[in-house]
Amino acid sequence: MRPVRLMKVFVTRRIPPEGRAALAQAPDCEVEQWDSDEPIPNKELERGVAGAHGLLCLLSERVDKKLLDTAGQAIARRLKPFGVQRFVYTGRQPKPQEAAEFQAEFVSTPQLAAESDFIVVTCSLTPATKGLCNKDFFQQMKKTAVFVNISRGDVVNQDDLYQALTSGQIAAAGLDVTTPEPLPTNHPLLTLKNCVILPHIGSATHGTRNIMSLLAANNLLAGLRGEPMPSELQL
Repeated sequence: MRPVRLMKVFVTRRIPPEGRAALAQAPDCEVEQWDSDEPIPNKELERGVAGAHGLLCLLSERVDKKLLDTAGQAIARRLKPFGVQRFVYTGRQPKPQEAAEFQAEFVSTPQLAAESDFIVVTCSLTPATKGLCNKDFFQQMKKTAVFVNISRGDVVNQDDLYQALTSGQIAAAGLDVTTPEPLPTNHPLLTLKNCVILPHIGSATHGTRNIMSLLAANNLLAGLRGEPMPSELQL
């Protein structure tokens, strides 16, 4: 009987216990980990990835989903009790199953910009979404509209956002993410009374980080096994 060849997984830093346990209990994997919270040196990274089948780099970032996936649905549930009359969303394709709970309507990006009183951006950062919220996008928004970004800073053209806020093209903005992060103290956006910027630390709890590590581990294991990934980023 031929010995079973285990798949090698290299983890580039310490991760929370739930994700670590999921990897350790996988019978078809052998796991090696850089046991530190400090950035891994290049030589150690090169050594660790040599011959590896999977690489897990869990940084201190939030796991984001497109609107009406996890993040979008969570936001909609919190808004619904306030009597929101209409939910609209956009993306690459409609999501009728997720939308049913909120009777949310799938629309084009220009229509969403033009008709919304509040826009909350939750999409992942991809080549297609980089700079998505730019001058053209803001010009289509209502002058009374509020723009909120909780996804990634590079989804927004910040120079265009600054112009939209100072010219009165839109009413206000709330940013949980910026580029760079944090913004330099002399950045123009920090001078605006109609722009609120948070430090992007909402996920910094033990519970959330455990969930993140478990999701990352399960994604990695599913990919190595050729199974559908529970949270795959479609590029």
